[in-house]
Amino acid sequence: MAVKQRQGVVDKHHPEISISRQCELLSINRSSLYYKPQSSHFDWDEPLKQEIRLVMFEFPYYGSRKVTAHLHSKGIRVGRRRVTRLLRSMGLKAIQPKKWKGRKRKEHPVHPYLLENLVITGPNQVWGTDITYIPTRYGWVYLVAIMDLYSRMILGWQINGTLEAEPCIQLLKDTVRQYGPPQILNQDQGSQFTSQSWLNTAESFGILISMASKGRCYDNIHVERGWRSVKQEEVYLKEYNSLGDARVNIASYIQQYNHHRLHQALGYKTPASVYSAGSLWNQSTPGKGVLTGSLLCV
Repeated sequence: MAVKQRQGVVDKHHPEISISRQCELLSINRSSLYYKPQSSHFDWDEPLKQEIRLVMFEFPYYGSRKVTAHLHSKGIRVGRRRVTRLLRSMGLKAIQPKKWKGRKRKEHPVHPYLLENLVITGPNQVWGTDITYIPTRYGWVYLVAIMDLYSRMILGWQINGTLEAEPCIQLLKDTVRQYGPPQILNQDQGSQFTSQSWLNTAESFGILISMASKGRCYDNIHVERGWRSVKQEEVYLKEYNSLGDARVNIASYIQQYNHHRLHQALGYKTPASVYSAGSLWNQSTPGKGVLTGSLLCV
């Protein structure tokens, strides 16, 4: 029975039946008669909720920490715990990538990371490889590249519409055929690079595999830094209409990156000049690159 109903049924001034007896007959607790409902906190929180809604509308990727900091910047003094409680009560949360809950992938052979404290002294001592996503008007395409870590030169690359391992394997074969095998190939633990076909191909060339630990992007930092240059200086400045459009434009950029773009870490020299200074590549096959599809990639 609600509090107001209880209070309405019991007659506190009845001349014959005491309040205790009335409560006993009605099977209610006497103490509930003296309960005064507290005023709802809704009226107090509603102005703050409105401010939180405005913040989340403008920055839907903010979590409770940044929402709180944003409110502070507007002169609204509020604690993070209160913001967290109100976000939860309003059903608001930051837009974030969800954890993958699909079928667990089979365990793959994990090779040790070989670059710890290694001094790279020349071209073809260590290569690095990785895959990154490139947006086009009609969906994602996938750029895979092989970089010489001494000179930062992109030796070979491909853009494909799928994430299959076979194009990556073919790229490795073409690059080795062009430049000779490296001593070490550094890579992450992506499915393409942990497939048995990829590992067998590398082994057939006498290449030692070095694998970055999961979640450690710095283990393949030179390639990651190369991706940042490609995206900031080329990809983000344009809208590719198709896979072919992406290939043509990125081919032009990589040509510039290798042969014309000065690299601060190389003493303001170009990757191609540093690579050629340490090998006979440009003397034996001047101007030649790795052929990928119908494009010459250098």
